[in-house]
Amino acid sequence: MHDDDGDATWGPPTSPTGRVPQWVLDEVARQASPPVPPPPRRLIRRTARRALMVLVLVFALGIGTAVFTGPGSWPGAPVLGEAGGSDPGPLDAGGGEPPTAPPSSAARLPDRPEPGIEAARKPRGVPPPPPPEGGAHGFVNFQTDGVTPVAYDPCRLVHYTIRPHGGPPEGEELVVEAVARISEVTGLQFVYDGFTDEVPEAERELYQPDRYGPRWAPVLIAWETEEENPALAGDVVGEAGSVPASLGDGPRVYLSGAVSLDAPRLGELLRGRDGRSVVRSIILHELGHLIGLAHVDDDQQLMFPEARREVPDFAAGDLTGLAALGTGACVPEL
Repeated sequence: MHDDDGDATWGPPTSPTGRVPQWVLDEVARQASPPVPPPPRRLIRRTARRALMVLVLVFALGIGTAVFTGPGSWPGAPVLGEAGGSDPGPLDAGGGEPPTAPPSSAARLPDRPEPGIEAARKPRGVPPPPPPEGGAHGFVNFQTDGVTPVAYDPCRLVHYTIRPHGGPPEGEELVVEAVARISEVTGLQFVYDGFTDEVPEAERELYQPDRYGPRWAPVLIAWETEEENPALAGDVVGEAGSVPASLGDGPRVYLSGAVSLDAPRLGELLRGRDGRSVVRSIILHELGHLIGLAHVDDDQQLMFPEARREVPDFAAGDLTGLAALGTGACVPEL
């Protein structure tokens, strides 16, 4: 079951001139009829945007009210230092095989990296079997069959970086720990690229070689204030989402994404009762959206919109959905 769909819940964003952006018109046309890939194959994607839908999370913990945002789509930030490349050392980490060679007929185009960078020949990790009892779970985006969820490419490494500005002293540790948990339950292999000073923006391109090097931008996990990100005003404590793309009529995969965490509010929660557990659950919830999980109506799941101290980690339904998201399509052509 699912109750929020990242594409369907977006309002029709407009440009400063008031005109509907061309990518919106393209997406409407794509959904109306099966896409026909022209020669050469065209990358179908969106310019990354911050999430536009906010879903309320009420803490029944005697510490006030906080909010999770619904899944949206806005991508990453820069990596400080060397980016990209095909060093066989890190590419073989996590059990993956050496990367596949880029298709010989694919020339590098200005809007994307060379195809196949960091793509292994088989998934780099395998998620654990889902709990036999299953449970409520939902997905943000689906393939054209309406059943298979859109997921990250399991044959690639998922790079991420942290913007620590304004965050709590233990912020990096909490994020790295939460990402490790996501990796454990999905089988996806994450690579931490360290800190960045990049300021998140409302719209970003997924490929910025001058800043990131010759690969897709990493996931950005940023600590922000409501002055920096107006979406965090009031009781909103975070927003998260990933950006799907496909080549022609091929399967859609997530290329990058971002998580924004309210630094002052989460710092306050850390000082309260069970503060570390509470903040960890918030980060896990947002990472669930990043990977592709939607909210559910079952209050025994971590993806339920209302936080409960009794559910500090992913439950059976969440784990069932996360296992499915760890077995997405490998698309070395991207």
